Amino acid sequence: MNPNELHFVPLGGVGEFGGNLALYGYKGRWIMLDCGLAFADETQPGVELLVPDPAFIAAQRDKLDAIILTHAHEDHLGAVQYLWPQLRCPVYATPFAAAILRNKLEESGLAREVPVKVVPIGGSVTIGDFTVTYIGVTHSILEAHSVAIRTPAGTVVHSGDWKLDPDPRVGRLTDEVSLKALGDSGVMALMGDSTNAMSKGHSGSEGSLLPSLTKLIGEATGAVAVALFASNAARIETICQAAAANDRVIVMAGRSLSRTVAAARECGYLRDLPTLLEEDEADRIPREHLLYLVTGCQGEQRAVLGRVAFGEHRNIKLGRGDTAIFSSKVIPGNERAIGRVVNRFIRAGVKVISERDHLVHVSGHPNRDELKQMMAWLRPKLVVPVHGEQRLLEAHAELARSEGFEAMVVNDGDRVRFAAGQAKVIDKIDTGRLAVTGTAPVPLDAAAIQARRRMMFNGAATLVVVLDANGEPASPARLLLRGIDLPDGVAETMRKIAEARIRDLPRARRRDDEEVNLAVRQGLRAEMRTYTSQRPAIDVEIVRLPAAGADVEPRSRRGVA
Repeated sequence: MNPNELHFVPLGGVGEFGGNLALYGYKGRWIMLDCGLAFADETQPGVELLVPDPAFIAAQRDKLDAIILTHAHEDHLGAVQYLWPQLRCPVYATPFAAAILRNKLEESGLAREVPVKVVPIGGSVTIGDFTVTYIGVTHSILEAHSVAIRTPAGTVVHSGDWKLDPDPRVGRLTDEVSLKALGDSGVMALMGDSTNAMSKGHSGSEGSLLPSLTKLIGEATGAVAVALFASNAARIETICQAAAANDRVIVMAGRSLSRTVAAARECGYLRDLPTLLEEDEADRIPREHLLYLVTGCQGEQRAVLGRVAFGEHRNIKLGRGDTAIFSSKVIPGNERAIGRVVNRFIRAGVKVISERDHLVHVSGHPNRDELKQMMAWLRPKLVVPVHGEQRLLEAHAELARSEGFEAMVVNDGDRVRFAAGQAKVIDKIDTGRLAVTGTAPVPLDAAAIQARRRMMFNGAATLVVVLDANGEPASPARLLLRGIDLPDGVAETMRKIAEARIRDLPRARRRDDEEVNLAVRQGLRAEMRTYTSQRPAIDVEIVRLPAAGADVEPRSRRGVA
């Protein structure tokens, strides 16, 4: 890299939601800004988490000097524990994000390996030719920060997640003074949060929720359950205050909620919360005095609210006369899951309240008026929208241009060069997402994941054949069908076709498992096309019997296609 150039390479979160990860490069050295995960959908069976593919930087990890975390949300730090073994560099975070990260590293057995360096709120750190300054902003989590990255080639500001809120309840106001000072000193580019770029006006204040929630909880007659994003410490405090105002005892249920409260208290927040009961202590409290603070606002099956809705929670039950409040928004892609939970509650006679009906949630991201204000403070030469789907990036760019700023829309993998006051995409880096199925991420096109997807959408056929020492069927083959709808008698026909395919092979080839597998699969696949448009995964298991008198165990071999 030329010493007059700064490079920007987003590997996740630009043109999509989740998995935020961006690289900044100067003179051949790199820093990474955020390292987040995304959640898989129903098209990826057996996969819950996705992380950005770090191959570009992992191949030159000796040139990666740091991971800088803007805040503690999963889509910004949740991939560290999965990707750090490929990166192996220090991680910088403010106290709350560091506390959340250490907890995750402890669980994954990396706590002693990953060097986590704590940066004071609003502090700065120099990493080679990069000077990174944290600028406090308000968001739906504690200690969120925008980051100013200064290099000899110029200064860029990566906004992270933020909003303007005069009454955030817990935490600090967005640091207007520091942002204005940055603007006065000159900002080459603003990489800005695009989440609400299509939403007019202002995102609303956390402080506005207390009167509304207090009133709604006061009107409830039975038990109340409030579901929220577990990381939102300000919302936890607001709900607790609304519950206390209505003489309700708070029962907190959900491991991630407990972690947030513990980390917040460790960092000096949430010290004045009322006593929070454990789930098994609720039996002694009259239902009209109970408020459950729970996880599961996005309809997650394994979270507390989903298990309650489906009658699977051991300690918490909701029924006729009770109330469930979703103090959250619907994240795109979660509509079905939330709908299932809501419908179960309604069938059970539970009153359901959401942001569609009442003021129970405000966004943690900036609406259009706030985006305009940030641009006015920073006065960047260029606005580069990040953190959002394509339509949101375009809307953010259009807004910037309408305010008199230049804007450039980029996507994951674009390598942007800033030099001589100009920005240009100079390369396209291969990128994508990896699936977290165990401890190490694997490509989404890995054989096991493709097989799961195929079985989910097309079903599966398993044929078990027992062959003697000469490769002849020793007993009738068994065909098991899952998720495949065939007319009566067809399964028996297919079983006979499989046996015939084996007998048609020359004797020498019948002794070769690969040859038998191929012949059987081809026969089954051709026959299935006659009856169904499905293309199921076909699993052939071969059991071979030893020759008469041989003192060996039967052996089996499987093949899947």
